[in-house]
Amino acid sequence: MVKPLGLAAVALLALTACGGGQSSPSGTASLDGATIVVGAKDFAEQNILANITAELLKANGAKAEAKEIKGSANTRKALEAGEIQLYWEYTGTAWITYLGNDKPIADAVQQYDAVAKADKDKNGITWLPASGFNNTYALALATEKATQLGVSKLSDLAKVDKPTICVESEFSTRNDGLPGLLTAYGLTVPKDDIKLLDTGVIYTETDKGQTCTFGEVFTTDGRIKALGLTALEDDKKFFPVYQGAPTLKTETLTKYPQIAQILAPLGQKLTTEVMQGLNAQVDVDGEDAADVAKDWLEKEGLLK
Repeated sequence: MVKPLGLAAVALLALTACGGGQSSPSGTASLDGATIVVGAKDFAEQNILANITAELLKANGAKAEAKEIKGSANTRKALEAGEIQLYWEYTGTAWITYLGNDKPIADAVQQYDAVAKADKDKNGITWLPASGFNNTYALALATEKATQLGVSKLSDLAKVDKPTICVESEFSTRNDGLPGLLTAYGLTVPKDDIKLLDTGVIYTETDKGQTCTFGEVFTTDGRIKALGLTALEDDKKFFPVYQGAPTLKTETLTKYPQIAQILAPLGQKLTTEVMQGLNAQVDVDGEDAADVAKDWLEKEGLLK
């Protein structure tokens, strides 16, 4: 189900619903003359989103390209430094990592509104309307292993003898990652039982169940279903809501207000289920993110 737009999103759409200039495929003013680099963190979903965004902006007259950057912090710094003009961020990441809050807001709309207001007021960064997908974290394991161990929720980890948990390096240090998770659930896991692996390796090794009993996964990742993994229920609601939304400097949106209207259809169309399917095409089927993005835009009639 698509979450309703927050107040900030509704206001933004109202402010940018019209504009002069030449007509573009989406009926908005053309972005002729605009050069926009769309950043992407270094994983499939971000590359798909960046390419979807760049293609849509190109179709509306801009000179646009997608650019992969390693890690969340570097991508955010690239936006702040003007090296990129736009990228998709997640509400939970910004609220905790960039805005310095300890506790997430459970309601998705309230979380979006709080992030959008704070980031604009403090940092001059505007959040366009949030999408319908929530790419939050989870710990997963092979389904047959889950049955064998009798686990279905994160609280059940307490009864597992010497669990081995595989995570990415960034997740191993973030407050909204493994340290906070272990604290919230009152768990102690020896350092030797925490393995740092690349994202793709975590999924395959968790499926095998030898190096990794449990692995860090993302809820929109198509490999969960493809590999037959079971994501454990976050029964204490530790993980924040991670709704994705395009972010850009407010000055950029002031210069090119039509960007908001051009990208508005994405918010309603990009649900968790849609992202799982798109991600699976890249991570499971081995397709190119740029091809997947363009095919989806054409299928949805957004490149007319």
